Amino acid sequence: MADTLKPEAGPRRWLVAMAKAPRCGAVKTRLARGIGAVAATGFARTTLANICRRLARDPRWRMVIAVSPDRSVETHVWPSGVPVIAQGAGDLGARMQRVFDALAPGPAVIIGTDIPQISARRIATAFRLLQGHDAVLGPADDGGYWLVGLKRSPRVRRIFADVRWSSAHTYADTLANLNGARVALAEPLGDVDDELSHRRLGRAGSRVVLPPWWRERA
Repeated sequence: MADTLKPEAGPRRWLVAMAKAPRCGAVKTRLARGIGAVAATGFARTTLANICRRLARDPRWRMVIAVSPDRSVETHVWPSGVPVIAQGAGDLGARMQRVFDALAPGPAVIIGTDIPQISARRIATAFRLLQGHDAVLGPADDGGYWLVGLKRSPRVRRIFADVRWSSAHTYADTLANLNGARVALAEPLGDVDDELSHRRLGRAGSRVVLPPWWRERA
């Protein structure tokens, strides 16, 4: 995996989107209980595609999709033009730490792919915060976070030990692991995990939103 993440040229800033293969019945299962498996899968596909349209060709960073399960790397379910790597085994923290460890030098930001309001402006702000901080977190309204970033200099911090994932404690546990580090906070955003959050935020995820440079080159 590390070889896949060596930069060829350009900015040494990494943006990694963590994504689960958008297969009906296997993705967004909690959301599917409220709106149905087909609609939940459609949401996952469209939101990932929108995030890639907005962010993948931005010259300020290099974007990678880290995917699960690992075997889906070889499939054609991912947006074209964006490098795809496997997340590997373990819980979410182990998989994100593996990504942070494998990347070539430079600050790195990891995002989820169920947050319709992610934009290039918000990602640029996170990287700007890393210029003066060791880490950046983007809180979510459910006790988790939609973004985590590390400066990764002079070392790669290990920040995910004993985090209670998918709970109201996820953000607080991660912040506790960053004790002694200079931590900045990005703008809070909501993710879409269930029918209620889909009613509140899902409409933004259903729209195809193209950045200005995409329109210019289309």
